[in-house]
Amino acid sequence: MESETHAKDSKIVRRKLSEQVLERLHDMIRKHELTPGEFMPSERALMERFGVGRPAVREALQSLHNSGLITISHGERAKVNELNAASVLSKSDELARLVLDSAPANLDHLKHARQMFELGMVRVAAENATPEDIAELRRLIRTQRGQLGNAPAFIATDMAYHRKLASLANNPIILSVSDAMLGWLFEYHVSLLHRSGSEDVTLAEHAKIVDHIEDNDVEGAVEEMRRHLQRSRIAFEKRE
Repeated sequence: MESETHAKDSKIVRRKLSEQVLERLHDMIRKHELTPGEFMPSERALMERFGVGRPAVREALQSLHNSGLITISHGERAKVNELNAASVLSKSDELARLVLDSAPANLDHLKHARQMFELGMVRVAAENATPEDIAELRRLIRTQRGQLGNAPAFIATDMAYHRKLASLANNPIILSVSDAMLGWLFEYHVSLLHRSGSEDVTLAEHAKIVDHIEDNDVEGAVEEMRRHLQRSRIAFEKRE
C-alpha cells in the first residue's frame, strides 16, 4: 500500500499550456516588465514569444482579466491594471455576498469585525487628528444634519464620516478595508448603518466622538465609539 501511495505521488502531471502562459504573464507583471496602464502585447506577439497557439493565450488573458490584473475591452488590446488594496478588495464583493447570505452567524462575525476595526481606527484618529481633520469631521456632521428626512443621503454622509476616521491612519490598506466593510453593510444590511427615528442620536454620538478626538482623549473616543456601535447592533437585533 505504501509503495502504491508513493507511486501516485510521484506521477508527473502535464500542465495545460494556458496555465504555463498565465504563469509567465504573472512573472512579467510581477517584475514590472508590464506596468500599470500599459497595453498588453498583442495575442500574436504572445503566441510567438511563448510558442503556443491562440487558444492558450486567450485563456491565460481571460484568467488575468477575471482576477483583475488586466482589463479586456472589446476592440482594444488588454491593458494592465494598477494594483492596490482597493482594487483587490473590490473583487471580493461577490464572495462577501455569498458569505453573508450563507449563514446568519457570518453577519455577527462581520459586526464584530467592524467593531474591532472601528475601535482601532478611532484610537489612531484621537492620536493623529489635526485641526483641519476636526473641522472636516464637524462639517460632515453638519451636512448629515441637513439631510434629515433623506435616508440615502444621510447614510452616504454617515459612511463618509467613518471613512474620514479611517483615513487618519494614513494607511491605504486600512482605508480600503473600511470602505469594503461599510460597502458590504450598506449593500446587504443597511439597517446596521441607519435606523429611521434614530438620526438625532447618531448625530449626537458622532459629535461626542469628535469632541474626544479634538481633546486627544483616546480612551474617551474609544468608549464613545463602542457605545455608538453597540447601540446600532442592539437596534438592528430588535428589528430582526
